[in-house]
Amino acid sequence: MQSIQPVEKTYHAGDFVLQSGKILLDTRLHYLQIGELNDSRDNLILLPTYYGGTHTGNLPLIGAQGPIDPERHCIVIPNLIGNGQSTSPSNAHPSHRGPNFPYVSLYDNVQLQHQLLESCFSVADIALVAGWSMGGMQALQWACLYPQQVKRVAAICATAHCWPHNQVFLEGVKAALTCDSAWQGGNYQKPPAAGLKAFGRVYAGWAYSQAFFRNQTYRELGFDSIEQLLNFWEADHLQQDANNLLAVLHTWKCGDISNNSRFNGDMAQALKAIKANTLIMPSSTDFYFTAEDAQNEAEQMVDATFHPLQSEWGHCAGAPGRNSADTRYILEALRQLMSKS
Repeated sequence: MQSIQPVEKTYHAGDFVLQSGKILLDTRLHYLQIGELNDSRDNLILLPTYYGGTHTGNLPLIGAQGPIDPERHCIVIPNLIGNGQSTSPSNAHPSHRGPNFPYVSLYDNVQLQHQLLESCFSVADIALVAGWSMGGMQALQWACLYPQQVKRVAAICATAHCWPHNQVFLEGVKAALTCDSAWQGGNYQKPPAAGLKAFGRVYAGWAYSQAFFRNQTYRELGFDSIEQLLNFWEADHLQQDANNLLAVLHTWKCGDISNNSRFNGDMAQALKAIKANTLIMPSSTDFYFTAEDAQNEAEQMVDATFHPLQSEWGHCAGAPGRNSADTRYILEALRQLMSKS
């Protein structure tokens, strides 16, 4: 059988009205599609992207080794607004470039994705919406806003709300970046390299657990020392646009699935509105999307399975393909979720 090739596409939404009332001019949603919608329009799987990643980051979740199969499913991976692929500070209409980019909410991202499905996929049922980190936050936002459309949801190392300690973490990495004199309030003439490197180095200490470092688990990633790992995080963040990073960070920090006119800030009602078969899978050692917060939310949902990922990889335990043991565990949990009607 001929292999099914991924196709990159762009949905042009025109001037998109944001939740704040501001208009994001010439809005584009860049996405990856693998497979085709069936005649019943019930094989669609949505895999929203995570912070700092693009559509390619979710590819390890797809294939014969797991339940998400391009031969059977139509898989759509939409890029977050602000991540450099969809409309972002680095590529927006000139009036929205750099620090002039308007605030974009979790709700805005899901509404834009819903427009995409309405326009290009005949408002198909969503067999599964799943994601890691901010991808999981979007999945939960989808599930409460469109309970009749979403059949299954998986939130991996994610919560429905960015809880206070998570916000403090984000303020810390933001401060590391913006302390660079080259930052210039986002109007930098050249990338604030020192700030980007500091951002990456500080972030690395939050991304994994104490045991990850104590047991030298970083060697599984090919690093002989902690310094090599930190240098990798610096180099990775030097490839990012600073304004893009902070635009999406703001979306994350203000993330709250109840912060919209449907629920008016009532988190309990937003969680109860999720009717889908739901998998809540935090990492046991996540410092900022904590298992405790995830369990508290799961207990308020109608049909949620709380299935912690026991791992010393911290938040990165949920990263698609980051380490084989955790990825296999995630895929098996998704297989069980997909077996539910």
